[in-house]
Amino acid sequence: MNQARTRALRGQLSFAGILIGCIGCVIITASSVYTALKMGALPWPTIFTSITALVLLRALGHTSLNEANITQVIMSAGSMVAGGLAFTIPGIWILGLADEVSWQEMLAVALAGTLLGLVCTALIRKRFVEDSDLEYPIGTAAAETLLASTAGGSTGRKLFGSMAFAGLWAILRDVLGIIPSLVATLPIPGISFGIQASPMRFSAGFLVGGRSIAWWMVGAVLGSFGIIVGGTAAGLWDLGTAQGIVSSLGMGLMMGSGFGVVLRDIVLPLVRRARARRSSSSVSESGEDAMGSEGAGNAECSGDSSPLGQSCSRGGTAGASGSCGTRVDESPEHSTPRASLGGLTDYFSRFDAGLLALFVAVAALVCCIALSFGPFVSVAIVLLSFVTAIMSAQSVGQSGIDPMEIFGLIVLLFVAAFSDVTQVQLFFVAGVIAVACGLAGDVMSDFKTGQIIGTDPRDLWLGQVIGALLGTVVAVAVLVALVAAYGTDAFGGDNLFVAAQAQVVATMVSGIPSVPAFVVGVVAGTVLYCAGIPAMMLGLGVYLPFYMSLTTAAGALIRVVFDRVVAARGIEKGAAEETGAVVASGVLGGESIVGVIVAFASVAAGLAG
Repeated sequence: MNQARTRALRGQLSFAGILIGCIGCVIITASSVYTALKMGALPWPTIFTSITALVLLRALGHTSLNEANITQVIMSAGSMVAGGLAFTIPGIWILGLADEVSWQEMLAVALAGTLLGLVCTALIRKRFVEDSDLEYPIGTAAAETLLASTAGGSTGRKLFGSMAFAGLWAILRDVLGIIPSLVATLPIPGISFGIQASPMRFSAGFLVGGRSIAWWMVGAVLGSFGIIVGGTAAGLWDLGTAQGIVSSLGMGLMMGSGFGVVLRDIVLPLVRRARARRSSSSVSESGEDAMGSEGAGNAECSGDSSPLGQSCSRGGTAGASGSCGTRVDESPEHSTPRASLGGLTDYFSRFDAGLLALFVAVAALVCCIALSFGPFVSVAIVLLSFVTAIMSAQSVGQSGIDPMEIFGLIVLLFVAAFSDVTQVQLFFVAGVIAVACGLAGDVMSDFKTGQIIGTDPRDLWLGQVIGALLGTVVAVAVLVALVAAYGTDAFGGDNLFVAAQAQVVATMVSGIPSVPAFVVGVVAGTVLYCAGIPAMMLGLGVYLPFYMSLTTAAGALIRVVFDRVVAARGIEKGAAEETGAVVASGVLGGESIVGVIVAFASVAAGLAG
C-alpha cells in the first residue's frame, strides 16, 4: 500500500468511524427487524444514519464528510439484511413449521445472501454507477444531506429528542400499559377498525407522503369496505371467503408491482439501450467513428488482466474513468492499469479477485452443507442471486424501490419447479435471494453517495462488509429473541407482527386462498405500476388490517398540515423538510429500538425466572 493510499484510508475509514458505525449497526439492524415485522415495510435508514454519523463524529472533532459517509454505511448495512430475513423467514412460523428451522440455519441464510450481495455489487459498481445515468435517489439524497446538513447541536437535539419521545411512549404503552394500543375502535364484522397508538406508524405515513398513502387508503377501503363489507352484505360471498379474496388480491397486487418494476424499470430500459447500440453499430459500419457513442469504449491497452476485469474499459462512455488513455498522472506510482466493466475500484490486484471468489465459494458451501441443498440448487441460487441483485440495483437506481421479497419469490418458484426441496428450504431460497437483493440495492445507493462526495469505493465497500457481516448476526439474534419473547403465534395476520411480506411468501409456499383474485391482482399490479400508479401501496392497503392503513394515513395527513403551515409562515422549504425528516426518522427509530429492548428484556426475565 503506497503512502497516498495510506493517507486516504486514514482519512475515510477511521477507528472512530468503525466503532461508531458498529454500535449504530447493532441498533439500526435490530430496529429494522422490528420495523419490518411490525409495519410490513422497511423505510430506507440512510438519512437517519447520515445525520447520526455527522452528529456523533463532529462531537469527537471529526469533520470529514467521507469519514461520516463510511460511518453511516457501516451503520445502515445491516438494515437490508434484516429486511431480507424479516420479509421471508417468519413465513416458516406462520405455517407452523417452527420446529423445522434452527437459528444456525437462519444465520446460514443471512450469511449466504450477504456474501453473494457483496460480490455482485463489487463486480457491477463501475457499470451501474460510473458508466450509467441511473439516479439512485436514495444515495443522492444521502449525499445532499451530508453536503448540505449543518448537523450540529440543533439537529442532534431534534433527532435524539424525537427518539426519546417515541421510546418513552412505547414504554408507557407496551411495558406499563398506561396507553392503549388501539383507540377509536368500532365493532365492524371482519374489519379491525381503529387508530393504532404508534408514533412509528404515524412517522411512516409522514415520511412516505400524500400520493402513495392516498393509494394505500384506496386499497384499504376497497378491501375492507368494498369486498368484505359490501360483498358480504350483497350476498356475493361469506365473511371467510371475502377475507381470502382480500388477502389473495393484496398479495397479487404486491407481487404484480414487483413484476412491474422488472418490466418498466429494468427490461424496457435495457431494450431501449440495445436498440440504441444497434443503431450506433449500424452508423459505425457505414464508416463513421463510433468511439464516443453511448456504451462504446474501444480503447486498447496492455497489462495483466484479473478475473474482475483489470485492463481497459470495454463498455464505458467516452472519457469515463474506465477508459484507457484518459489518465493525466502517468507517474510510476500511479501507472496501474484502470478497471474495466464492474469492479470494486479503479485499481485491481489478484487479492481482489481471490477475495470475491472466496466469498462465492463460502456462500455455495453454506447452501450445500448448512442448508442441505444439492449441487444443482446451490449453483442455481448463486447464479440467480447475481441476476436478481443486478435487477435490484437497476430498480433502486431508477425508482428507489427494492422489491427484494419479490425477487426471492421468483427464484423460489423456479427452484420449486425444477427440484424436490422441502417447504422450509423454499423459505431459505427466498431468504438468501432477498438478503442479496436488499444488500445490493443498499450498497449501490451508497456507491452513488460516494461518487458524489468523493468517497473511495474500496473503503466504502469494506465498510459495507463490516456492517453487513455484523448485521447478519444481529438480525438473526433479534428474530430469535422475538420468537422467544412472543412465540411463533405472534407473526402474521392481525397479530403483534403483521409480517406482510413473509405472509405472502408463506401463501406462495402453502397455497393461495383465492387463485382468481391473486391472478387479477398480479395482472392489475403489473399494469398499474407500468402506468405510474404505486401498486405496491395499493396492495398493502388491501392486504393489511384496516387500523394500520388508517393510522398511516393519519401520519400522511399530518405531513399535509405540516407543509401548509410551513408555506403559510414563509419558512424556508428545504430546512423545514430536513427538520420533518429528522424528527420523523427519530420517532421511527425510537419506538422500534425500545420494542427490541423490551423483547430482549422479556427473554432475559424468562431465562432468569
